[in-house]
Amino acid sequence: MKLNKLAMGIALSLTAMSCANAETINLARPERVKKDLSSAAEINLSHAPINISSASPGGNIALSSGSTTTIAYPARQDIVGGEIKLSPKLAPVPEVSISSAGNIQLLGGPTTTIKIVAFNDFHGQLESPGTLRKDPGASTPSVAVGGIDWMAGYIAKLKSQNPNTVVVSAGDIIGATPLVSALFHDEGTIETMNRLGLDFNSVGNHEFDEGKTELKRMQTGGCHPTDPNTCRGVDVGTPVPFEGAKFKFLAANVVESANGKTIFPSFAIKVVDGVRVGFIGMTLKETPTIVTPSGVAGLEFKDEAATVNALIPQLRARGVEAIVVLIHQGGVVPTTQSVSTINLCDGGLSDSPIKAIVNQLDDEVDLVISGHTHQAYNCQIANKDGRLISVTSANAQGRVLTDINLTVYKAIGEVSTVTANNIVVDRTNAAITPNAAIKSIVDKYKTIATPIANRVIGTISADITRALTPAGESALGDVIADAQLLETQGVGFGETVVAFMNPGGIRADLTYAQSAAEGAGNLTYGEAFTVQPFGNTLVSLTLTGAQIHTLLEQQFTGCTVGYPANAPVTGQPFNRILQVSNGFSYEWQEKGTPCDNVNPASIKINGVQVDPAANYRVSVNNFMADGGDQLYVLTQGTNRLGGALDLDALENYFSVNGLVAPGPKNRINLLP
Repeated sequence: MKLNKLAMGIALSLTAMSCANAETINLARPERVKKDLSSAAEINLSHAPINISSASPGGNIALSSGSTTTIAYPARQDIVGGEIKLSPKLAPVPEVSISSAGNIQLLGGPTTTIKIVAFNDFHGQLESPGTLRKDPGASTPSVAVGGIDWMAGYIAKLKSQNPNTVVVSAGDIIGATPLVSALFHDEGTIETMNRLGLDFNSVGNHEFDEGKTELKRMQTGGCHPTDPNTCRGVDVGTPVPFEGAKFKFLAANVVESANGKTIFPSFAIKVVDGVRVGFIGMTLKETPTIVTPSGVAGLEFKDEAATVNALIPQLRARGVEAIVVLIHQGGVVPTTQSVSTINLCDGGLSDSPIKAIVNQLDDEVDLVISGHTHQAYNCQIANKDGRLISVTSANAQGRVLTDINLTVYKAIGEVSTVTANNIVVDRTNAAITPNAAIKSIVDKYKTIATPIANRVIGTISADITRALTPAGESALGDVIADAQLLETQGVGFGETVVAFMNPGGIRADLTYAQSAAEGAGNLTYGEAFTVQPFGNTLVSLTLTGAQIHTLLEQQFTGCTVGYPANAPVTGQPFNRILQVSNGFSYEWQEKGTPCDNVNPASIKINGVQVDPAANYRVSVNNFMADGGDQLYVLTQGTNRLGGALDLDALENYFSVNGLVAPGPKNRINLLP
C-alpha cells in the first residue's frame, strides 16, 4: 500500500515547536505540500489525501490520540520536533504507517473489491491455439485451451462473482494473426473483443504491423480502403461498415513527432463502485526496431518508466489513487510453460526489461500487467521506493487469463491489497459456458476463409521446424530463405545471389501429420500463412562484401557499428541469427568483442570467399530492408527492386520443387 494518504474526512492539526512568524496553513485535496512547514503554527488537513513532504533530519514524529506514541525516524522527518494530533473523531486510531520518505499514512473505513481480468498477446487467435501441457515434465501438451468464445465464457463467470470488473489487455491483440483474422484485416478480432467486454488495450508493437493509419482505423472503424475482404458484417452478423473498437486503445509513450501529441490517449479513468481507477497504457519502447520502420514513421516511442511517472500528478489531480499500468513489455521465467507453472516467478524476472522498468516506477503505481514475451508469471517486483508490487503476464493467444482483485478503501480510493491468479482457459471445464454469439461470428468468418485456407500448395516429407542449431540455423529457415532466393534470382526479378530471412518473421512450424482434411504431408495455404503472416514483400538490393560482413555482425549483441543516432545504444537485445539461402555460408564464434564475431574469410557464396570491395545482389523482406530488427546496414543498399509477397514466394517454391524436405542446417557454423 502507498504511504501518503489520510482517510477522508479526518481533521488533523500539527503544532510546530518553532512558532516565530507562525501561520495557519489550510490544505485541500488533492494539493501536495512541497515546502518546509516547520514555521507553521497549525496545519489543518481538512480533506484527504495529503502528502507532508518537507524534510528535516534529526527529530521524531509524535502520533497521539489520548496517549502519545513516538516513532523514531533517523533518515528523514516531516517537521522538526512537531507532533501530529489525531482528531477525537478517530476512535479507534486507524492503521498508521510511515514510509522511507517520511510520508504518513492513515487508513481505515470500509473497502470494496475491484476485479481486473487481464490477458496479453492475443494475436487474433479467434480459435483455440491447441493445447497446453499440464506440467513441465509432460511429454505432450494435454489441456485443450483458448478460443475467444471460451475466453468470453470465463470472463462472464468471473464477472458473475463480482460485477465490479474491468477487462484489460497488455497489447498485441492484433498483428501476426491466423488467416481467419488476418484475411479480414483483423476486423473479426476487434468485433469479438467488443462482445467479450474488453475495456482497455495498451498498444503493442504488432498493432503497428500495417502502419499507424490502419491502426487508427481499428479504433474508429470504417472499411479498408483497398481490400475487398473488409466490412463483411452482412456475412457474419456484425454492423456495416466495420464498427471499430468499442474499447479504448492506450499509448502514453507513442507521440506524433509533428505535434508532440500521443497517437492514442495516455490513460483512461474508470469509476468502479465509486472508486476512480486509472489505467496507463504503455507500448514497447523498441517498437521501431521490430516492426516495419515505414509503419511507424513520424512517431516517437518514449521511455516507459519516465512516461508513467510523469503521468502520476495528472491522475492524482483527477482524484485517482488506484493506478494500474498496462505495458507491452515483459520478462522470462526459466520454467517450461505449463498449467502447473503459470503462477510461478522463478528467477524474479532477473535482468529482464520489465523488472528494470518496475524498479523505476513511482510508488503510486499499484499493479503492472505486462506482455510481449508470451510468458505466464505472477511476480512481486520492487518499485522505486523498494515496495513490492504485483507484476503479471498471461502467456499468449488466449491460453491464460489473469484474475486480479484490488481491495480499495472506498473513502480515499487507496489500494490496500492486490491479489493475482493466472487461470487456464480450459475448454473442457464444464462450469464454463462459451459465448455462442461470439462463436457464431468466428464460425462465419471461418466459412469465408476456409476455401482459401484449405487449398493445398505443396507437400513436405517430414516436419520442418524452427528448432535452432547451436549456430542459430533452422530447417524451416533454410527452406524459406531458399524460396526467397528462387523468387528473386532471375533476370529482371533481382538477380540475387543470396537471401536473408529474419528469424522473428517465422511464426510457426510445418508439421507432417494431418491437421485438417488435406492429408498427411500436404501443406495448405492456411498453414503456410501461419508461418509467415505479415504479408511482407521481397526487396532486392546491392551490398558490398564489406556491408554483408557488417550485416552479419549486426546480428549479435553489442555491435552498433553503423547505427543511426536514435538507435538503441546497446545494440541487439539478444542474438538474432539470420536464416540464409543455399550456397551462402560463414563461421562465427562468441569472442566477447563487439563486431568481431564473424570471420570475414569464412563468408562465402557458392564456395568463393566474398570480396569486401565487390558488389552483390541480396534478397530480404521489406521489414529488414528498412532497418527492422536493427539491421541498419540494409538501409544503405542500392538499386532496390520490389518483388513478390513472401508467402507467394514460398508457394512458388513448393510448386517448383514438389516434395520439400527439411533444410540441411549446414550453412552457419559455430566455432568453439
